[in-house]
Amino acid sequence: MLQKPEFNKTAREILNDRYLWKDDSGNTAETPEQMLMRVARHVASAEKTPPLQYMWADEYYDVMARLLFLPNSPTLMNAGRPAPHGQLAACFVIGIEDSMESICEAIRKQMLIHKSGGGTGFNFSNLRDSGAKVNSTNGRASGPVSFMSLFDKATETVQQGGMRRGANMGILNVDHPDIREFIHCKDKDGTIANFNISVGVYDSFMDKVNADPQGAEAKLLDEIAETAWRTGDPGIIFLDAINRGNTTPNLGPLSSTNPCGESPLYPNEACNLGSINLVKMVSNGKFDYELLKETTAIAARFLDSVIDVNNYPLPEISEAVRQTRKIGLGVMGWADLLFSLRIPYDSDQAIELAEKIMSLIKDTAHKTSVELGKEKGIPKALEPLGRRNATLTCIAPTGTIALLADCSSGIEPLFALEHTRVRTQIDGTKVVMKQVNRHYAEALKEGLPENVIRSVFITSHDVSPFSHVRTQGIFQKYTDLAVSKTVNLCHESSVKDVFDSYMLAWKLGCKGITIYRDGSKSMQVLYRKDEEKKLQPEAEDQKSEEASNRFAVPVNTPVPVKLFLKRKQY
Repeated sequence: MLQKPEFNKTAREILNDRYLWKDDSGNTAETPEQMLMRVARHVASAEKTPPLQYMWADEYYDVMARLLFLPNSPTLMNAGRPAPHGQLAACFVIGIEDSMESICEAIRKQMLIHKSGGGTGFNFSNLRDSGAKVNSTNGRASGPVSFMSLFDKATETVQQGGMRRGANMGILNVDHPDIREFIHCKDKDGTIANFNISVGVYDSFMDKVNADPQGAEAKLLDEIAETAWRTGDPGIIFLDAINRGNTTPNLGPLSSTNPCGESPLYPNEACNLGSINLVKMVSNGKFDYELLKETTAIAARFLDSVIDVNNYPLPEISEAVRQTRKIGLGVMGWADLLFSLRIPYDSDQAIELAEKIMSLIKDTAHKTSVELGKEKGIPKALEPLGRRNATLTCIAPTGTIALLADCSSGIEPLFALEHTRVRTQIDGTKVVMKQVNRHYAEALKEGLPENVIRSVFITSHDVSPFSHVRTQGIFQKYTDLAVSKTVNLCHESSVKDVFDSYMLAWKLGCKGITIYRDGSKSMQVLYRKDEEKKLQPEAEDQKSEEASNRFAVPVNTPVPVKLFLKRKQY
């Protein structure tokens, strides 16, 4: 007898609205149990024999039904759909060269990927600067920012798999002549609204900032910090850190990421993600490392099998994915785990726990990939690694899947212990919900001392910028890909807080950093209890689900992964 899924009422409403298959009349045609079995059976069909397929389908169903692990939203939505549907990955990167043919081809790929349910990332640095001469037409180039607007408009026209609108990452390297135009291209709310943007910086640039606080590089970084402080954009991608972690340097350098920044990929590559629910690993007040190890091994095999059963939107994507077989297994429920164990988010004890947990996940996932290589084979490009997958770990923002799992998002601290959340249903109607964190409510009911409540149940704005970045850095230490994390600052924070966070993130080896200062956008998705009067439901027009913005609070999430109006989630 299969276990009944542990979805709560809110999760079942969201499943019914967006995930469960519908018949031709638009009526729900499956239950949550049937959805999980559909996913489990389809992924297990990658196994060679029926007995293995049945065995692994049961294992996959079990970890999902117990909410120990969930894959990214496209897998839950699309697994088992017949071709040309059935695209299961969330993250894609598209290359762009300096020609009209390449730009048009990139837009074509973007639209097909968005239609299939994925998000796209681009590095626009190959495009010549605005005003540069175009020999073929004897005209002048319009520059990267103007072409970004074309990609943004294309995104507006394509709704992903009938469920959501697409999201993009736009990167411009710091040495591009148009970098200042890029830094300020989203100064006005609603401009290039379907893009997250990040400046790609090198160690050499940061070294100069560090060496000369009054130099040109330091002034440019300060301009970036001031703009991010004021508007929430741009973020920063540390290009050399990304390439230090590149396990296939023989295939060339990495220069772009998915929309949330956690998946550095080559052009045409895709990455399917999944997350382990850490708060579900607590038993009798203690963390169950054996359960974590077992879940990690099952989840790593699951994600590797997704590659084989996935129906990618373009043949070149299928080829690129199978060359490196990148997967991204991460975590969610970190803040809830700390609440459950009565550990303050910004404590040394939390950092030690993060190191112990993430190192176990990485070691187990890598060992699983080695065993999978022996069982199923290793791509030629990965033979020097001796395993089946170029990457195995990644920390995603886990917008909607965290809500389905009834846990806090990713590795973020909670935005508020009590808050109001606005959710837009697929039919466009707004649902306003007031929520109280269950661990906080239980602690109050238990009558814990006030000093314990104050020290343990801290929220995003109680966490210093240093602790935000330190947490990201320790998770990054054991993550193959990258970490989606927002340094959420209170409204009173300074530009210097942003600048110092950049420097610390670079020194700690982070692969990128995103800052969001509360109130720096005219509207937000989540509001604390004392700010409810500001709530405007139309502000939640986020058009996408779990594939998240790096800074925005994922739509439909009860916790604070991000705090920013129109940023897309995967």
